[in-house]
Amino acid sequence: MKSSFLSIIIILFNFWNCNTDKKVNEKQEYLRWIGDIEQNDQIDEPEFKVCNGNEYVLQYFNLGEGPVYSGEKSKILNIFKSKYRPISDKTQNGLIRIRFIVNCDGKAGRFRILQSDYDYQKKEFNKEIGSQLLNITKGIEKWEVFKRNEAPVDYYMYLIFKITDGQLTEILP
Repeated sequence: MKSSFLSIIIILFNFWNCNTDKKVNEKQEYLRWIGDIEQNDQIDEPEFKVCNGNEYVLQYFNLGEGPVYSGEKSKILNIFKSKYRPISDKTQNGLIRIRFIVNCDGKAGRFRILQSDYDYQKKEFNKEIGSQLLNITKGIEKWEVFKRNEAPVDYYMYLIFKITDGQLTEILP
């Protein structure tokens, strides 16, 4: 009886020991915030640099403002109105979000695109729609330099495009 009890204890101890070792050895790296954009050398322009390190890029909710652009939102709307060429297609409906970082010099980089239908389910738009919006966004050059305590900072920015039947119907925020 003693030996079977001792055997069970040893087996349980070994089982517990294996599981705890596994957890200790599994070191996972997490981003600071959900949605942080890490440098990806395969898709990001190598000359774009954040000025204060990745851990100090302010999230859009830290700014308390909409797009911080020279000429305000009306200028952004005019840029897209003049450059976007719609694609007539009744199946092209939903939202395209382009998120990026504006560094302390007012230059934008690390662009990421997320596409969904109106129910926020993942959707793939016609590539021409997404690439047009991305290229126009990349071409915007006069992002405002945002300062915190008189020092320029890096910050996240995003634009959301509402697409209906291939037409650009609204830009948020």
